[in-house]
Amino acid sequence: MIIIKVRNFYYLIAGVLAMLFAITHAWNGQFAVLPTLDIRAMSMDTRTVFTYVWHIITAENLVFGIAFIFMSFQSERSKIRFAAWMIAAILIVRLIVILGVTALLEVSALTDTIIDSIAIVIYVALIILGTTMNKK
Repeated sequence: MIIIKVRNFYYLIAGVLAMLFAITHAWNGQFAVLPTLDIRAMSMDTRTVFTYVWHIITAENLVFGIAFIFMSFQSERSKIRFAAWMIAAILIVRLIVILGVTALLEVSALTDTIIDSIAIVIYVALIILGTTMNKK
C-alpha cells in the first residue's frame, strides 16, 4: 500500500488556487470578456490572437496548479524549490505587466485590477512560504 503524505501545505493550497484560477479565468474569458469585444471593429486575426493569449494564461494556471499539487507531496524540497521560485517570478512579472499596461493605457482602470492583484499577491506569498519550509 502506498501512503501519500502532504509535505507542503502551502504548495497544496497554491496548487488548488491555481486550478481554481484556471477555471475562473477560462469562464470569465468565454462568457464575460471575449463576447464583449467589438467584433465588427477588429479583424479575425486580432480576435484569434486575443482569444488564444487569454487562454494561454488559463493553461499556465492549470499547469502551475498541477505542478504545485505534485510538488506538495515531494519530500526532497531542495529539488523543487527552484521550480517554485521560477513560477513565483513568472507570477510577479505577470502582475507587473498587468499593472504597468493598465497604468499606461488608463490609470483610472487600476482599481479594476485590485481583485486580480490581491489574488496574485496571496498566491505568490503562499509559494514563498512554501519555499521557506524546512524538512522536519
